[in-house]
Amino acid sequence: MYGSFRVLLQVLWAQLLCGWVLGSELTFELPDNAKQCFYEDIIIGTKCTLEFQVVTGGHYDVDCRLEDPEATTLYKEMKKQYDSFTFTAAKNGTYKFCFSNEFSTFTHKTVYFDFQVGDDPPLFPNENRVTALTQMESACVSIHEALKSVIDYQTHFRLREAQGRSRAEDLNTRVAFWSIGEAIILLVVSISQVVLLRSFFSDRKTTTTRVGS
Repeated sequence: MYGSFRVLLQVLWAQLLCGWVLGSELTFELPDNAKQCFYEDIIIGTKCTLEFQVVTGGHYDVDCRLEDPEATTLYKEMKKQYDSFTFTAAKNGTYKFCFSNEFSTFTHKTVYFDFQVGDDPPLFPNENRVTALTQMESACVSIHEALKSVIDYQTHFRLREAQGRSRAEDLNTRVAFWSIGEAIILLVVSISQVVLLRSFFSDRKTTTTRVGS
């Protein structure tokens, strides 16, 4: 009984530490003609993954650039809606990745990114041991992996929902302005037709000139 309780506590503790160990996840506003950079200290040999997606704004595109501590470009893409890039750190130091909306003159963007650094910590201190895991430990590892998949799916569908809502609101705004424009044009045409018809049936004054001998 005590062993099972200890295993459950280890699972909960691993879930709490998981987000802190893996890196950064953020959704932020990127104004027009702006550039936003982020920094992460990475140890040599660490495997990292940068994933980003434009949630709202304009054509849903953004420029992305990743540099190592010596300002060498590791990744550069222009006007991308979403992408993912995995690399292994070749140097110790601070890595910089930037998102740019400098090509846009009047539309701001909402950008989501997830920068994962390193692998997951072992769920159990002796997980990499030669002997096999117990049935309870194997079940906990399976639950742990399933929970990570659930988190990834939730994030993915949350971003798709936000993007779909933004597109729907933008389409609704365009339809509303188009309807107002059509109403104004119809009103102007109607008034013009009434004025034109009245001019056809109005009495015209004639002038008679008498010529005396």
